[in-house]
Amino acid sequence: MDRETRDSIGRVARQIGDGYQENELLCGREGLRLPDRGVIIGLIKDLRKIMFPGYYGDFSYPDTELSEYYVGDFLIKLHNTLTAQVKKAMAYCKRDTKCAESISREFIEALPKVQSLLLKDIQAGFDGDPAAKSKEGVIFSYPGLYAIYVYRLAHEIYIREVPFIPRIMTEYAHSRTGIDINSGAQIGEYFFIDHGTGVVVGETTVIGDHVKLYQGVTLGALSTRRGQELRDVKRHPTIEDNVTIYANSTILGGKTVIGHDSVISGNAFIVESVPAGTRVSVKIPEIQMIPKK
Repeated sequence: MDRETRDSIGRVARQIGDGYQENELLCGREGLRLPDRGVIIGLIKDLRKIMFPGYYGDFSYPDTELSEYYVGDFLIKLHNTLTAQVKKAMAYCKRDTKCAESISREFIEALPKVQSLLLKDIQAGFDGDPAAKSKEGVIFSYPGLYAIYVYRLAHEIYIREVPFIPRIMTEYAHSRTGIDINSGAQIGEYFFIDHGTGVVVGETTVIGDHVKLYQGVTLGALSTRRGQELRDVKRHPTIEDNVTIYANSTILGGKTVIGHDSVISGNAFIVESVPAGTRVSVKIPEIQMIPKK
């Protein structure tokens, strides 16, 4: 390395070091550590072995006594690992860490409910997709189900007001599937996302039972210009039971309600409520076909 390059690197290093001194945000809060993203992702992967042992575990466990022993041992380790990460998250936000153990216990107690919901989501995926050859295929290969699986886990942590961890979980699923479901959304039973790429479900969205979304659907906020002033305000739409929303439709606004048993066609842009039992369609643009000379 020549002298000019060494001098240049030295100047850049000093500038970056000065940035550390001038802006504490770059280094985080002194003496505190954020949750470990790798550990949280590891929990997502490990929990699949408990939820679907025949697909992601090393073995299936038809023997009740053996399965209870294996699952119990896993859950003890899960409790300890999650508690440590929750403590980091709460401490970093200067909140009481004494509740970390009870949060982890409540999360574990919610797992049978989550598993039951996932079985209904699998059924919805199989019933709603003629290309599905089996429920096993939905479990093992559908990105929509994977995003829903991670969301349902993250939601249980979100509702217990744990910072960072729910977002780490759903953004990991987002990076893997292209489906962005905020952990704060409230989603009912038999939920299915077909294809999935580009789906966005905002934090205050409410979705009922038997709802089906296609790729590119956005359930978003009408405006976020007020920024943090809108925190804890319902900004995203409500989708009632038995609604189907086709590809690339956008539905915006916290006061917007899509009534039950409605169908929203592709490419619709909706910012006001739709009555129950309505079919919303978009006029097909005029197509011109000009022969090539």
